[in-house]
Order: sequence, then C-alpha cells, then structure tokens
Amino acid sequence: MDVFKPVYTELNDCQDCYKCIRECKLKAIKVVNNSAQILHNDCIYCGTCTLICPVNAKKVRDDLKSVKGLLKRKKQVIVSLAPSFVTEFPNLSDDQMVSALKSLGFFAVSETALGAQEVSKQVSSFIEDQKQGIYISSACPSVVEMICKHYPQYKNNITPFLSPLLTHAKFLKKEYGEDNHVVFIGPCIAKKSESDEFPDLLEASLTFLDLKKWFEEENIDPYLFPEEKKHDIFVPGKAGKGILYPIDGGMIMGVKKNTTATDAVYMTFSGINNIQNVLTDLEKYKKPGVMFLELLACDGGCVNGPGTDKNYSTAIKRLEVINKVGDEAGITLNVDFPITRDFDSIEAIEIVEHSENSIKEALTMVGKYSDKDEINCGGCGYNSCREFAGALLEDRSEPNMCVSYMRKIAHEKSTALLRKIPSGVVIVDDQLKIREANLSFARMMGEEIEQLYDTVPALVDADLHKIAPFHKLFSSALSTGVDNLERDIRFGNKMFHITIFSIHKNKLVGAILRDMSQPYIQREEVISRAKSVNQKNLETVQKIAYLLGENASETEEMLNSIVEFYTLAKEK
Repeated sequence: MDVFKPVYTELNDCQDCYKCIRECKLKAIKVVNNSAQILHNDCIYCGTCTLICPVNAKKVRDDLKSVKGLLKRKKQVIVSLAPSFVTEFPNLSDDQMVSALKSLGFFAVSETALGAQEVSKQVSSFIEDQKQGIYISSACPSVVEMICKHYPQYKNNITPFLSPLLTHAKFLKKEYGEDNHVVFIGPCIAKKSESDEFPDLLEASLTFLDLKKWFEEENIDPYLFPEEKKHDIFVPGKAGKGILYPIDGGMIMGVKKNTTATDAVYMTFSGINNIQNVLTDLEKYKKPGVMFLELLACDGGCVNGPGTDKNYSTAIKRLEVINKVGDEAGITLNVDFPITRDFDSIEAIEIVEHSENSIKEALTMVGKYSDKDEINCGGCGYNSCREFAGALLEDRSEPNMCVSYMRKIAHEKSTALLRKIPSGVVIVDDQLKIREANLSFARMMGEEIEQLYDTVPALVDADLHKIAPFHKLFSSALSTGVDNLERDIRFGNKMFHITIFSIHKNKLVGAILRDMSQPYIQREEVISRAKSVNQKNLETVQKIAYLLGENASETEEMLNSIVEFYTLAKEK
C-alpha cells in the first residue's frame, strides 16, 4: 500500500492544484481521478512535494509508533544521531541531547558522523587506486536513487560503499551485539527508504520534526537537562571531521584529509536542479585524472533537509556545524568488516519513446492542433505541452489538467448556451463596457445593434450607455452590489422584464431580458406572478389566523377569569 512508503498522498485532501508535479524535477507523480499520487518507481524521496503541498496532502510516513513499540517491548535501542542536530537544536549541548533521548527510553546515543569518517577514509583509498574517471559519492540516498533510476548510465560511477548511516549502523551492531536495534534521527526522509532496504541494519528512521513532536507529547524540554560536560556522552566516543557531512563540501573535507592524491579534482553540488545540470552530458568528460563529485539532493546540504525547521539562514546553519567540529580530532572506528555494496537492487525506470504522431494525437485530445496552440503555460505542472502529452500517453496525467483546454471548453459551452437562450443576455463591467452579449439581446436593442453584432462578435467592448437607455439600472446594481434586481421597463413599444445579478461584486454584472410581448413569455410571466400573489395571500391569511387565534385565546382567558370571580363572590 502507498501509505507504507516513505512518502504518500492523502487522497481525500488532494486539491488537484498540480503544484507537486510542477515542483518535482523528476515528475515522479501521476494524476488519477484528480488526485496526485506518488510514482514510487520514479520517486527518490527528496521530500520536496511534502514541503510545497498547500493542503498538506503529501505525507511523510510516521515511524514514531514503531519506534515507541520497540521501546515498550524493552528492546535495547541505540540512536544514530545526525550531526546536523546542532542546527535544529541550537545551543543545546551534547549531554543535554543525550539525556533527553535516554529519557525517551533509548539505551545509548552515537554520532552518525563516525560512519561518515569511515566512509571518507575508504573513499580516499579507493580514489588513490584510480588512474582516471568520474566518481560520485554514495552518502546521499536520494542522489543514489536519482542516478540509479533516472541516470543509470552513471550507476557504476557511484563509489561502491554503504552510506555513512548504514556504515554506522553496521558498526553499532558489530560493537554492541546483533540483538541491539539502531534508529536514525536526522533531517532526511530518504533514510526511511534505507531502513526499508536494509532492515537488518536499520530498524527505523525518524526526522528532527518527529523528535520535536515526541518531546512535546512527553512534555520533555531538552534544554532543561543539566550540562554535565562528560567526555563519554556519545558511544563509543565523539566524532571529528565527519560532523561536516551535512554541509556542502563536508565530505570532501574529510576525503581530501585522508588522501595524498594530487591529481584528483573535487567538486560539490547541492539541489536537484544543480545535480541534473551536472549530470547532463557528463559522459563526454574524457580528460585524464580523477574527478570526485559530492552530490547532495537538498539545497545547501542536509542542514536543509525536509525533516528540519526552515526558519533560519543556511549560512548560520553551516557555521553551527563548522563550529561543532572544534579542535578535537575525535575517535577513529576500528572497522574490521567490509562496507562495500552494489546498487543493483535499485532498478532504472523504463524510458518510453513516443512517436511524433502519438504526441500529436495526444495534443489533439486537449485541443492543440498546431504549434500556435502549444502555449507551454505550465498550468498542468509539466514544463511543456509536449511533455504533458507524453504523460497523457503513459496514463500519468488527465486531459482536464490542461488549464487552457478546460477554459476553452468552458467558454465554448457558455457561448453555445448563450446562443440558444431565447432571452437576451448581457454582461457588463464597472465601466459599463459589454464583456459578452448574445444575439437575442442585440435583436431586442434594435436593427442597428443587431447589425453591429455581426461586425463585433458578442458586442465585446461596446458601450452600454449608447445601446440601452436603461443603463442606469446597471450602474445602480454595480454601485450597491445588489445580487438580484428585477424591473419591468418600457423600450419603444415593447415591455421588457429585466433581471440583473452580480457576477463579481461592484465589478461585473449580468442581466437577462425577456420580451413581455412574446406569447410564451406572457403565459410564463402570468403564471409566475399569479403564483407569487397566491403565496403572498396565503402568508397574509396565515398571519391573520394566527393573530385571531392569539386574540381569541386571550379573550377566552379573560372571560373565564370574570366568570370565576363572580362565581366565587356569589358563593360568599
């Protein structure tokens, strides 16, 4: 089921605004019955859709219940804590954070940065052994998913190592026993997909927002715990340069520190857009030497992950992380197990090539018959009409997503309806300029106006002052904002019944005119007015009956009291 995936859609909440499609750079969303659903085979769980959905219909899977259940079953659980906690809980000391987490029931807390240090060390050795080529870090699970699914030609360029989190989880299992459970807490949603793929290493993944929610539920304020200034707060010890991983270039700082290679080129890029630009035509790079790319899906690095608070500057967050490293070198793990892996479990998406004829047929479905009709407005969420047509052919979109097409249909329907209505219809703005009128209205206004209608379709921009002597009724309706104004007016030797209604208060009004001289109109109007008179008479009779009944009741009470008074007097 969709709800068991790291990100899913609450179908009843989705308002078919297509904002998630517009913001998803990989278009990993399809629309079914006007609801935008995640294409999990395409999704890289970057979390963008969960951040921009205006009605919060895109949800992040809640793993809190499973972690709480684990603790209730008295299982020994160790937290792998992301180093970016210093940006989410500013000025909170290490020992305060550890004390707060232990108060929730965790056995111990360790820094994910320790795993990052081991990955840096092994990547450095790997790069030193390479003569030339392009190599991409495996630290960000969203980037790994993105390359394997959408850019499989670069799959073999990913350095063949576990992510820092999985390396750390594997170490904790080896160090403290396989019966221990590891739970990650950090800024990342994609880590949930890692826990799904490697349940033997990682039990669950929580975001910092999950942690804050949990603290609130338990009425825990981590800032109220005492600062004990212990040196063994984190197990098995404090991390060093691995703390820099959450910021742009943080991994490179660690890798370069451990390598002696002088001919390697190191670059860092963050954000899906930037990564797409980096990967475009990357295979054309044929120069000698090694290029290492540190790629992070979130703009500015993990400190801006979807599971974090976005309320303050990326620059300040970056500085918080750098200051956290300090002068201490930190401990080095004694890793005597392999952390290599392949990425064969992540399958590339199928690229469907559509013929030009198929694209044209799909475009025809939404009323686009030529290049001029392809306005590429982006209202559907796709970058172009042709991209939308491709999505139509793959059943990932629906024709009613095209705003211009639906507007055109609505206009054609209203125009057809106006033409068929025997009554005159006119719509005017606050300057009494006609926005739209039907032929019946033009005929009712006289032969000259009917001829003008042939020249100026729908009388658009014609001045009502010069067409209808009863234009003051429209001015009155516009100024008062009245919703329904009815009048009988004489126009030449004809009698019209006019109903003016508000379309946009004080800005736009419409009117329906009926020629009372027409036999069918007379019959209809006589019946309508007779019913109205009858209803008013009935209401009047009911009021009189009520008043008479009330008066009779009061009279009866008064007479009874008089009779009772005289009866008592006579008895005396």
